[in-house]
Amino acid sequence: MNTNHIFELANHSGGTLYLMMVLLLVALTVIVERTRFLSNMQSGGEALIEMLKREEGKISSLVLTEQQARLPHARLFEILQSEPENSDRTGLGDHLEEAIMHEVPTLDQSLWMLDTVITLAPLLGLFGTIIGMFNAFHALGDVMNDTTQVTGGIAEALVATASGLFIAMVGLVFFNALFTRVRIILHQLETIKIMMLNRYQNLDAKLPSGKGAVEIVHTQARA
Repeated sequence: MNTNHIFELANHSGGTLYLMMVLLLVALTVIVERTRFLSNMQSGGEALIEMLKREEGKISSLVLTEQQARLPHARLFEILQSEPENSDRTGLGDHLEEAIMHEVPTLDQSLWMLDTVITLAPLLGLFGTIIGMFNAFHALGDVMNDTTQVTGGIAEALVATASGLFIAMVGLVFFNALFTRVRIILHQLETIKIMMLNRYQNLDAKLPSGKGAVEIVHTQARA
């Protein structure tokens, strides 16, 4: 199947194959961007959890790099740093939970586009098949056409259905994988929240000088 034949099939499908090419491009773009973003976020969250585990009861000496400070997890450390001195464990927990809720939209951003592609691609494929079948039966009504033209038209019509199903299957696999990463990152945020609350009683960063509990190291400036 050469390029000219592919464009011929796209023209006979009523333009639905062109639309499915656009859907495939959108799906691949979302998959690549979200995979890189969520992978970096997940690995960064694991590193922060390990840092908290090593503190053994206090978090005043915790140091975040600039890269870690850009993670949604770092928002929890900012909340801890700006927490009033008279705040109790319950108040801190509410503030941390609020910060987590604000970060949730950044996790599943653009996944709705992939979900739409998964639903729309098979429907477009079916629509293209109906158009192709209509053209095939139209050729059947012409006594000058032989059966090979009719069967060839039916085979070409089924290409639209196959294309839609292929796009939907690829999108579904990656959608489930990306959604699993989102749940893992949400679990990381909840884990960091609990670890902070468990260490809050031993926090010794509430100093009169106003020094924060978390320090951000400018790694680029020291390089």
